[in-house]
Amino acid sequence: MEDIQAVIARNLAKLRKSRGLSLDQTAELTGVSKAMLAQIEKGKSNPTVSTLWKIANGLQVSFSLFMKEEKPVIKTINISELDSIDDNDGKYRVYPFFPYHPEKKFEIYIVTLEPGCVHGEKTHLGEEYILIKEGQLTIQLQGEIYVLGSGDAMQFPSGIPHNYSNLTKEQASFFLLMHYPESDEI
Repeated sequence: MEDIQAVIARNLAKLRKSRGLSLDQTAELTGVSKAMLAQIEKGKSNPTVSTLWKIANGLQVSFSLFMKEEKPVIKTINISELDSIDDNDGKYRVYPFFPYHPEKKFEIYIVTLEPGCVHGEKTHLGEEYILIKEGQLTIQLQGEIYVLGSGDAMQFPSGIPHNYSNLTKEQASFFLLMHYPESDEI
């Protein structure tokens, strides 16, 4: 992960230059001195939160824009490296591959259900996107029963009461993407 001071420096310089602003013009818009802006852009000064807010407000951008990293983060994960979150006496296991991040507004899990597992009815924020990896999953949703097998997918608002069941004699597993389109608060 790149040093935050370097990230802020690069993002401020890039934003200022993309708008064709001089340091003097940026200082006038933000109320932050030309010298301080130059020090930040050179990575020689670590700005305070107050200073970043002044710059963000003056340039009419989000505060978080200055912390945004340019490089794509490449991440590999193996399920054997993860601790599961269990329910139903270990018959329902959730492996958090990519936990929630407010900027991305989604999280991705692999869920496994042992034979005979019925994971009770629930509702929560967001939307669910389910892609069956293996086995067969029965979903009860608004009084309707949906039976999905390997390669099938389903999407629904999570605020609708729903439950998951594995009514077979084989383990079922699925990818679960939870999307939170309207709220950064979970």
